[in-house]
Amino acid sequence: MKRDRVFLPAADKVNFFLQEEDRFQRMMAVLESSFDGIYLADATAKTIWCNHSYELISGLCADQLIGRTMQELENTGVISKSCTLLAMERGEAVTIDQEFRTGKHAVVTSTPIYDENNQITMVVTNVRDISELIDLKETLKKQQSIAERYQSEISVIREQLLQLPELVADDPTTLNLLRIVGRAANMETVMLILGETGVGKERIASYIHRKSPRCKQNFIRVNCGAIPENLAESELFGYERGAFTGANREGKPGLFEVADCGTIFLDEVGELSLNLQTKLLRVLQEKEITRVGGNKPIKVDVRVIAATNKNLENEVKLGKFRQDLYYRLSVFPVVVPPLRERREDISRLASNALRELNQNYGKQKVISPEAYAELRNYHWPGNVRELRNVIERAFIMSDEAEITVGDLALFQGGDRANTVSTSGSFQDSVEQFEAKLIADALKVEPSIRAAARKLQMDPATLLRKKKKYEHIKVF
Repeated sequence: MKRDRVFLPAADKVNFFLQEEDRFQRMMAVLESSFDGIYLADATAKTIWCNHSYELISGLCADQLIGRTMQELENTGVISKSCTLLAMERGEAVTIDQEFRTGKHAVVTSTPIYDENNQITMVVTNVRDISELIDLKETLKKQQSIAERYQSEISVIREQLLQLPELVADDPTTLNLLRIVGRAANMETVMLILGETGVGKERIASYIHRKSPRCKQNFIRVNCGAIPENLAESELFGYERGAFTGANREGKPGLFEVADCGTIFLDEVGELSLNLQTKLLRVLQEKEITRVGGNKPIKVDVRVIAATNKNLENEVKLGKFRQDLYYRLSVFPVVVPPLRERREDISRLASNALRELNQNYGKQKVISPEAYAELRNYHWPGNVRELRNVIERAFIMSDEAEITVGDLALFQGGDRANTVSTSGSFQDSVEQFEAKLIADALKVEPSIRAAARKLQMDPATLLRKKKKYEHIKVF
């Protein structure tokens, strides 16, 4: 908005100080109290006065300015551009942006003051420090840039997931997890995936491998809890011929050698013995292995991803896990949230599981809206693995083409009290539920392998868990 000309006021309009003996001091105090800088020049653009705020903003002292013309100050580089001269030239108020040598940014407005003869008698310049506003603007710009990059990453992840139908990421929590691990995938960093049983740690590890520069090389999965302890060393690190009775005559490379140039995924790493933990630490530090019965180190170029459902910090305190190995594995820990914390994934996980069953058995069953709602409301102590088992059981038990709430048998109340105790810790409840699933599978399947296939478990893992849960009265 253009401002009207400002004239020197008549005496009767400034009588609020006339009765005061120190009226001049009071007027100066008003000007000095201004947070904005105030700069006064006469009709020849010579500096008359400036307040302390102007000195702070500009970094100039009054002694450097008073008595000198704005033209002189501009010519000698004391100021970069004179708003006063612009105002006198145009005969009206002028506003410019200015940066002072202090690094401060300011909005500078110079207003010419006219006398009764319509002649400029002085110029008043107001200098407002907007440095904080500029900083805030830059911060906002950076945050907007970060938000845009985040949204771009999420869009890319969604597009990539179309190529990976086994991965579901409808929930923002899952998308954010994939965004984080996607960044780390391009590095050679050792990664430790943490999470409850059945959350899908192996699929996250597979996703990391596919996003990594090693994606065209081997991805070797190792279930550390399923390998018998007396065979674990030879399985992981291989053996030379004649290393032990029954060994292959020519020797055999271990899984680390098979994974050379690729990725090895050590699931249930917390189950390794202390002896094997020592050897694993050497692989991570020295990038080499020694076969059983051999004495020649073999260099291996392997990216290690480990996973566990155990609290390794507690295992370290109990002396069951090496502290140095824990630190080496947890360079980049990632926690996969349980299914109950990413409920927006549940519907598609269920529909994907049902689609596979329909394809395998030539059916066209669907899940009712009420059943979907029930699935989303359930707390899923067994996570994704339990969800797939529930859908498979409902697929078998449903007589109609539509799977209803009654087919799900989620034991939300009533019946569950007779099968799985709800007392004790959360971990106790999970173990009891897992034991019940194993017991049910063993009742209907003719062999360990068939039961393991039904539960999508390794047979050795099923045997180990069956032995672990023998004290639970479900077998």
